[in-house]
Amino acid sequence: MTGLTPAEARRLAAATLLPGFVGAELPVWLAERLRGGLAGVCLFGSNIVSRHQLAALVDDIRAANPLAVVAIDEEGGDVTRLYYDVGSPYPGNAVLGRLDDEQFTEHVARIVGWELRSVGIDLDLAPDADVNSNPRNPVIGTRSFGADPARVARHTAAWVRGLQSTGVAACVKHFPGHGDTELDSHLALPVVHGALEQLRERELVPFKAAVAASTRTVMTSHILLPDVDAEHPATFSSYVLQTVLRDQLGFDGVIVTDALDMAGASAQSGIPLAAVRALAGGSDLLCLGTNNTAEQLDAIEAAVADAVAEGLLADARLTDAATRVAALARESAALAAQISVPEWVTPHDEPEFDPALLRSAIDVLPGTVVQHDRVIVALQTEANIAVGVAPWGPAAAGAVVLEMHESDDLEALLVGVPREVQAVVVGQGIHRHDWTSALVARLRAERPGTLVVEMGWPDASALSADVTTWGASRAMGHALLGVLDELAGSSS
Repeated sequence: MTGLTPAEARRLAAATLLPGFVGAELPVWLAERLRGGLAGVCLFGSNIVSRHQLAALVDDIRAANPLAVVAIDEEGGDVTRLYYDVGSPYPGNAVLGRLDDEQFTEHVARIVGWELRSVGIDLDLAPDADVNSNPRNPVIGTRSFGADPARVARHTAAWVRGLQSTGVAACVKHFPGHGDTELDSHLALPVVHGALEQLRERELVPFKAAVAASTRTVMTSHILLPDVDAEHPATFSSYVLQTVLRDQLGFDGVIVTDALDMAGASAQSGIPLAAVRALAGGSDLLCLGTNNTAEQLDAIEAAVADAVAEGLLADARLTDAATRVAALARESAALAAQISVPEWVTPHDEPEFDPALLRSAIDVLPGTVVQHDRVIVALQTEANIAVGVAPWGPAAAGAVVLEMHESDDLEALLVGVPREVQAVVVGQGIHRHDWTSALVARLRAERPGTLVVEMGWPDASALSADVTTWGASRAMGHALLGVLDELAGSSS
């Protein structure tokens, strides 16, 4: 027998929801929801036109609900929202892990935090704490600090410290670890084998460090761990979230779901039932996706109220989730009042990092020769949904490139380019696509001296790149161009 009325259950359900929306202005329906107690809003690149527009949008959100949680995915690298139109000026996690300077990692995260504070955002869905143990991982890759658990742990903690020193809450993801997958949970439900003891030795190490660094939130992953919980994906698993994360790791903050519109969460059940299962499993703040509607929120709230009435979702669990989210919002408001944004942080200036430092993170095979006369061929593979279509690599850095898609004809693309001109082939995860691997093999055969640049996570056993940048942000595009110029100068 429930003690909550349907109206009370719906109100509490709304207080756990974090939807997205389409456009650069706050929709009327979403403003009404915020005034009625909606937990907050998640912003994406498509919502941002300029910093001034973004600040005004956040102001509108807070006018509707002063304690709204305003979240964004700004990982400071390949996954960017603040720089979705031009590419990120940040190096990215894999580069930071390779540099292995915790103070620099903390510095980068602090700048990200100040940028977010300057426009009023109080929750960053970062850092990525996954140990990228599988080089064929289609969704993590360079978003990870590396493949060594201890190194990932140290830099995860540093990122949390840097970000949260600005008053912005960190959200360490994707618990209990998305690094050993070959499926993208946006598109399917990945399965990760391994007993809990194996997870403790690798996947859980960075999350333990993040909890010790006082991360205020943790994000779940839509993955199934059959050796840990054979029935429930992590987002819905009370064993994973309550027993492991809360009881064993000691996390007492807000548990945020990865987006529930992802196939790994809702392909079989639909979003309303996924929301019920997430709350029942121990999640508190439900990230819904990028394109939500009032009707969808109605359906979610109704499903939660029905689950409470039917005894499928405990009153106490729903109340606990809403209470935790409200406490996060109040704490963020208090921190914003206590911690002033430095005067040097402006919407006009973007961060700059030592070019030589970023170049030092790039791997170059011994004996690599770079010619002055060269043409850059950028392989345009389908980006995962987390990264989206933000500009990347040399093109984002201002270089002229020839874009090559799977359906393009190579000969037509290179018509008029003399064979003595060196082809520099640049891609992300070249080894993960049959057509890109075949294209590289063809160019190496037809154009001796072809240079292959991997800007994603490499797999030397599948394809040997001449140059590996460990990230494809605009910053690393500039770094790559600098390395190519240096190599060309040294071989002249």
